[in-house]
Amino acid sequence: MMKKIREVEDLLNLPSPVNISIWWNVGSLLGVMLALQIGTGIFLSMHYTADMYTTFNSIVHIMRDVPGGWLIRSVHANGASMFFLLIYLHMGRGIYYQSFLTQPRTWMAGVSIYLLSMATAFLGYVLPWGQMSYWGATVITNLLSAVPYLGDTLVIWIWGGFSVAQATLNRFYTFHFLVPFIIAIMALLHLIFLHEKGSTNPLGNLHHGTKISFHPYFTWKDIVGFMIVGVCLLFVVFFYPNFFTDPENFMEANPMVTPTHIQPEWYFLFAYAILRSIPSKLGGVVALAGSVLFFYLFPLLGTLKTQQSTAFSPVSQLVFWVFMVVFLLLTWLGACPVEEPYVSLAQPATALYFISPFLYFMSNWAWSRCVYFT
Repeated sequence: MMKKIREVEDLLNLPSPVNISIWWNVGSLLGVMLALQIGTGIFLSMHYTADMYTTFNSIVHIMRDVPGGWLIRSVHANGASMFFLLIYLHMGRGIYYQSFLTQPRTWMAGVSIYLLSMATAFLGYVLPWGQMSYWGATVITNLLSAVPYLGDTLVIWIWGGFSVAQATLNRFYTFHFLVPFIIAIMALLHLIFLHEKGSTNPLGNLHHGTKISFHPYFTWKDIVGFMIVGVCLLFVVFFYPNFFTDPENFMEANPMVTPTHIQPEWYFLFAYAILRSIPSKLGGVVALAGSVLFFYLFPLLGTLKTQQSTAFSPVSQLVFWVFMVVFLLLTWLGACPVEEPYVSLAQPATALYFISPFLYFMSNWAWSRCVYFT
């Protein structure tokens, strides 16, 4: 008991930079959203039926017959969108202030959480067994067939057969239930790495002389952040519960009818646009994987002796915002039909997406050299 009290006291007395802004609250908000997703997911699993003939009806049963079921499912579905919005804000802050320079292990753990979250969201998107769920699973998993020699074998292994069917649903449901707990473990590891050196700040230093206790100042800031995010989430749940849902997914999966325009959820659209912009199937799959895996390279690229914050480099700020605009552009293009001029726009945007990080680090390095010699 005394040990737990000391651990709480250590957490409350954790030295935190006095000059961190609201962007540093996003990490704690993500922790709350993760707990909310796991909690609502457990309740939904009590009424969900992983049977391809009754799955769609079980979702209808949850929405119509289970007391409060519509609320829990809507919070879970829209909470995923809120979770990814916060992840992108969190990663954007880390890139802008170059947190990966002072805390490379924390950054690596965070990117791993991001990848696991993408996998979990994709698996969960299939579970309602609607038209877009079924065909989204078919198209995305079939991309593995581009892998030389092993592609067809990998696809059959994931499907559990020769098409997306009952075995596929069973596997997706199992992993969708288990992976969030792995994410929770990775989140704890992320926090352990973070507390080894403490949080960064806009100036990029870790000196304890510029820090104060976490409680009460940052505790109250986090509570206010929880309230704001909670109000935003409930606003969507109560007034626009289907805002992020594709209308095709309100129809039960039909293998005989292909939707006119197949697309994933909005938080995957940037990678989907990159995939479609490459004429070669194998090249598109490699570009798709590279669009998220290259975040692992940031600590390596940042080993150049640069400033520890983009706030000191106007050129890097420009490149950073160009990268953000390209990310949003690709997200929009991913929701557009596969036709001109969207395909032609996606190709240069894809090239700029991969080039921007290198320009970012090089501009930061060049600016730091100019400042040094002047």
